[in-house]
Amino acid sequence: MFDKVLIANRGEIALRVLRACRELGVRTVVVHSSVDADSLPVRLADEAVRIGPAASRRSYLNAAAIVEAARQTGAQAVHPGYGFLSEDADFAEICAENGLVFVGPPPQVMAALADKSTARALMSNAGLPLPPGSVRTLPTVAEAQEVAADVGYPVIVKAAAGGGGRGMTVVRSAAELPRAYARTRAAAQVAFGDDRVYVERFLADARHVEVQVLCDGQGNGVHLGTRDCSVQRRHQKLIEEAPAPALRQATLDTVAEVALRGALSVGFAGAGTVEFLVDEAERCHFLEINCRIQVEHPVTEMVTGVDLVQEQLHIAYGTPLRLRQSDVRLTGVAIECRVNVEDPDRDFAPAPGRLDRFRPPGGPFTRVDTHGHTGYLVSPHYDSLLAKVAVWAPDRDAALDRLDRALAEFDVAGPGVRTTIPFARRVLRDPAFRAARHTTALVERLLAPAAVTTDGAVPVGSAADDGGADSAPAAERADAAVPRLRSAVPDPRAEADPAGRTPVPAVPAAGPTTWRNR
Repeated sequence: MFDKVLIANRGEIALRVLRACRELGVRTVVVHSSVDADSLPVRLADEAVRIGPAASRRSYLNAAAIVEAARQTGAQAVHPGYGFLSEDADFAEICAENGLVFVGPPPQVMAALADKSTARALMSNAGLPLPPGSVRTLPTVAEAQEVAADVGYPVIVKAAAGGGGRGMTVVRSAAELPRAYARTRAAAQVAFGDDRVYVERFLADARHVEVQVLCDGQGNGVHLGTRDCSVQRRHQKLIEEAPAPALRQATLDTVAEVALRGALSVGFAGAGTVEFLVDEAERCHFLEINCRIQVEHPVTEMVTGVDLVQEQLHIAYGTPLRLRQSDVRLTGVAIECRVNVEDPDRDFAPAPGRLDRFRPPGGPFTRVDTHGHTGYLVSPHYDSLLAKVAVWAPDRDAALDRLDRALAEFDVAGPGVRTTIPFARRVLRDPAFRAARHTTALVERLLAPAAVTTDGAVPVGSAADDGGADSAPAAERADAAVPRLRSAVPDPRAEADPAGRTPVPAVPAAGPTTWRNR
């Protein structure tokens, strides 16, 4: 195993990786921005290196400073967590050129899968079912109109380099398509430095189901069952559970098997997630493969007993996969709720501030992943995720009750601070959700009565709200304007921090501004 790993991230995922390393006897280096200098990951790391100011493009997206910090501290590997540089093939290449192991898939695999159009073609060749639509990108609106007419409306226009729920526009009629096509291309160019788009049939009443896979790059792989992530706002997940409920066992088995086959077909290595839409007839349609640990990985860990981050580290070190498919057993039900520092009564506007009170829940089979603590200043510069509350129970009803109890216990307070806990509890009480009859339209339905406006604005969370770049907070739009190198950086954590970065040399010339040993 590695002697020392650099963690190129912040917040709860940095703390999660740090703890996995510590249990393996691996020393840790945490890089941080100036505003994160007193964060829990920095306090607990063996070494901490300040790599830049608050702006993510000058710190957590500063590949040169991160690599130089690893070189100076003698780290052998870099764990990128999720978001930021976790799916950036160029960063993975830079790590390799500087003698560092990137904890993730090979750069060429990441680059291929980051391009959604290329990924669709690869998965189609591997036999995975796709939603009706174009496999290749569509350079003209006339081609987009032809595909849309063929598959039927509504359709969704997607950026080939998109990710993190961004770069998508739902189109409900032929008259809307030219404007939506132009708008999505323009937004994609700003956000990703790549204006290519494709069109596919929009499945309005579908479930979002994903499969966790582990592959070792030596041809071995296992799947760890399914997760349901259908509770979403603006394509961002709010509540996740494992296994996906209310689907036939044959459907669960099929989607897991084809997901693993697709990952192995492209030489995937590490922990990845293959995502699908499942329609009313339980037909599965491939969406994308994420090349990183997911925010919602705790629910899979709770039903399988597998530490996914430790498995990532073993695979990156070159250890053959330690699991066989027959070793994977799913027990009970786990459900996770993301606690974001946002105000549901003000259109989920960010509500950061100092935490005067912070008391996470406890109790049996209750897990809280968080970097928060009393006195912590929630920064407005990054993603609003403060904590993840995950529970396990023998069955779904008991898990829902346990999660509601845990959320009721969670005490978070400070001047101006609001969280999404009240809205999450509203979801848990919804009859359709309790009966597992919900789809990705659930949040839209719950928000619709309060979202009616008098000025004709699109209701937030509605199917017409595409969650594109121009609906993101101003800080996100500013960071999104920075061009990428080759690959997109889909960001389901910075699902609020989707910044790109400027080119850096293979051997970094810029080092960390300060660093300290512990």
